[in-house]
Amino acid sequence: MTDQKRDRPWLMRTYAGHSTASDSNALYRRNLAKGQTGLSVAFDLPTQTGYDSDHVLARGEVGRVGVPVGHVGDMRTLFDGIPLEQTNTSMTINATAMWLLALYQVVAEEQGADIARLTGTTQNDIVKEYLSRGTHVFPPGPSVRLITDMIAYTVANIPKWNPINICSYHLQEAGATPVQEIAYAMCTAISVLDAVRDSGQVPAERMGEVVGRISFFVNAGVRFVEEMCKMRAFAQLWEKVTRERYGIQDPKQRRFRYGVQVNSLGLTEAQPENNVQRIVLEMLAVTLSRDARARAVQLPAWNEALGLPRPWDQQWSLRIQQVLAYESDLLEYGDLFNGSTVVEAKTAELLAGAEAEIAKVLEMGGVIPAVESGYLKSNLVASHAARRARIESGEDKIVGVNCFDTTEESPLTADLDTAIMVVDPASEQSVLTALDQWRAGRDEAAAQQALEVLKATAVTSENLMPATLACARAGVTTGEWSFALREVFGEYRAPTGVGGAPVAVAAEPGGELATVREAVAATAAELGTGKLRLLVGKPGLDGHSNGAEQIAVRARDAGFEVVYQGIRLTPEQIVSAAVAEDVHCVGLSILSGAHPELVPDVLQRLRRAGVEDVPVVVGGIIPAADSEALKAAGVAAVFTPKDFGITTIIGRIVDEIRLANRLQPWAAALPTDQHAATS
Repeated sequence: MTDQKRDRPWLMRTYAGHSTASDSNALYRRNLAKGQTGLSVAFDLPTQTGYDSDHVLARGEVGRVGVPVGHVGDMRTLFDGIPLEQTNTSMTINATAMWLLALYQVVAEEQGADIARLTGTTQNDIVKEYLSRGTHVFPPGPSVRLITDMIAYTVANIPKWNPINICSYHLQEAGATPVQEIAYAMCTAISVLDAVRDSGQVPAERMGEVVGRISFFVNAGVRFVEEMCKMRAFAQLWEKVTRERYGIQDPKQRRFRYGVQVNSLGLTEAQPENNVQRIVLEMLAVTLSRDARARAVQLPAWNEALGLPRPWDQQWSLRIQQVLAYESDLLEYGDLFNGSTVVEAKTAELLAGAEAEIAKVLEMGGVIPAVESGYLKSNLVASHAARRARIESGEDKIVGVNCFDTTEESPLTADLDTAIMVVDPASEQSVLTALDQWRAGRDEAAAQQALEVLKATAVTSENLMPATLACARAGVTTGEWSFALREVFGEYRAPTGVGGAPVAVAAEPGGELATVREAVAATAAELGTGKLRLLVGKPGLDGHSNGAEQIAVRARDAGFEVVYQGIRLTPEQIVSAAVAEDVHCVGLSILSGAHPELVPDVLQRLRRAGVEDVPVVVGGIIPAADSEALKAAGVAAVFTPKDFGITTIIGRIVDEIRLANRLQPWAAALPTDQHAATS
């Protein structure tokens, strides 16, 4: 034992929420009883994207990836028996962040809390939604206005709250390199701080308070030395930017404050038990270096590539944190890496690369023009495509996936039906019934009056938070608040980045891509069409488009004409596009768990449209039992995270097109010598 006082552990959270507000409340109470020291609320996709649970786009999505919160009554239930004045709550919410913070404040007031003492975070980083998660609603300009208004309001009224969490986490999930992750997150922070400074809502002498409440949410991958150096570079850059660009003198206000969830992108469906050691290594990246240690950590569960984790799985991840914090001696020492020439050199390299990329973005006018032009999205799609290509070639080793893949039967996955939690479909109907009852029981005139005031305020430059709080108190619903602002601000569809992505895999003679290109061209010729056409569709509200984008890019490189309209489409829109574009295959990508509702709907609509010879393939996080059910319903093929070879997937799509059109499988159609070469 050293003489140094032991550091206080970081906040320990588990990202959680599902089914209904009452179910999630019970989960939160259990987690807090197990030693969790903060809450991290997962909201369902309708709540995140500003739809009520009974909207057509919400079908199949209610309570799937988080908790539905439709009004202040749901928020009361969610935190029933949990004193908010004593709880540090992180809310993963962006486009509708102002609304959820208003609901949270109203419930805290009802509990008798002093709102000036509330602690927690609203994620509220809309830029990364345009680039990765896809839960944006409004165009960039109005979105930045909502963020600015929230920051100004919280600095004045909820001074311990973090009104924004700049999220590089999701940039890494979308393919960002460490340099891109640092650079694009820092560009977002600069744009936000510039907007607050220029809005006139915060006096110049209080900008230090604004900077002191900006937090970050980062990703930690398994290359934990590089990731640890990334965090040191982040901290050094933030210190420099806040001192030089904004003149912040107080070192405490310049401190780089960040929370972390370790990398979900690297979790594998194959040999999922390996995810446990990945999670541990990734946690070390953000805890080993005392000078750049995370202030809050939440870990995914070992089985998240399979489906929704059970409470026991989340407990396991919490215990990983607790063992490190309470059993090891990590918190007894100063920084372990000060003076390390290796660490200093790597940190300097990352810092130099990030500063060069920041300069490039700022020359464009900042992060918003870089989003609108498609520059950032194209860079991320290209980086992700390059990473996938390295995995497929074996250059990047993924244990249990592209190497060391022989395995004993795992007791963890012996019964796949019980290895994950399944949301009861009946819970969606209970939410819809409760929503009807809420609307029927409120003062309708007061709700409509509050919405009119909200719209009137939106066309001015006044702060929108007071009008939003009035809506919360009047019983307005999430969808009503969002659609009132949609009337004023409009909606936004972000660039997909697919068209500008470079070729990631060369079609070398004799290689797999070259063979698939031959199959695509030959099949098109046999069908008498110029090109095979593939529609890549994302039905419902799932905005995680990384997989869909990679399929679209590789299919393009294989010679397909790709129809990809981005995220958030109804089954009706997808079928209309399939018919209008006369496609040869429809590929659906769904990671939210809404596939049991949405895929059969697409199949039925295709049949009603008289489309019989167009195969439908599906990709996503789909349990084995669901996969069989989808095939029984008419799906031609199902792809899950274990299918890491994208070119192989494209080849299988070609064969499904051939099968649907009564052509021989491509390998069988080859001359004997060619068949041998491709076997």
